[in-house]
Amino acid sequence: MLYRFFKRVFDIIFGLIGLLILIPTTIIIKIAYMCTGDFHRIFFSQERIGKNGKLFKIIKYRTMVVDAEEQLEKILKKSSKIRAEYEVNKKIKNDPRVTKVGRFVRRFSLDELPQFLNVLLGQMSIVGNRPYLPREKKEIGKYFDAIVKTKPGITGLWQVSGHNEVSFKSRVELEATYSDIAGFRTDLRIIFRTFKAVLGLH
Repeated sequence: MLYRFFKRVFDIIFGLIGLLILIPTTIIIKIAYMCTGDFHRIFFSQERIGKNGKLFKIIKYRTMVVDAEEQLEKILKKSSKIRAEYEVNKKIKNDPRVTKVGRFVRRFSLDELPQFLNVLLGQMSIVGNRPYLPREKKEIGKYFDAIVKTKPGITGLWQVSGHNEVSFKSRVELEATYSDIAGFRTDLRIIFRTFKAVLGLH
């Protein structure tokens, strides 16, 4: 299919450009962490669901404390309000596990930059659905097959659709839609809206 061929070419070109940005950004973020007394690794790797349900290791900048998973369990047990929020959205709006540097990195979506490596490896695309966690498969439910028809993306329809206010259920419904409407025009609109969101030009 012509769309898939050119999408892969686009991914490779922008993946290489992303790597050039990644090098100086990594140095700056590492120094910033060290200045706050955090000398742990700045890269974070986690297993995610890829195209056709195949698992792969996603690479991101670490924006949370090192023992984030253990901390999550404690937070959910301690606060029923936060637990209720997490059960609906699968995320916490004001997550106490996010570091000071991590908040800045997330504000400008810099934590996604290392995923250009995943793009070059063919595991992800610039535009696609969110790379879901294996434990989320059950809750994705009937939308799973539609979502995994496409490669997960660095950005996507959910990310540019007010994702902070969208519940997990609404998110997977939205992303199942992307798999059906994916094309040149759709991807270009998403990329354009992503740049506007990152620059704060809503």
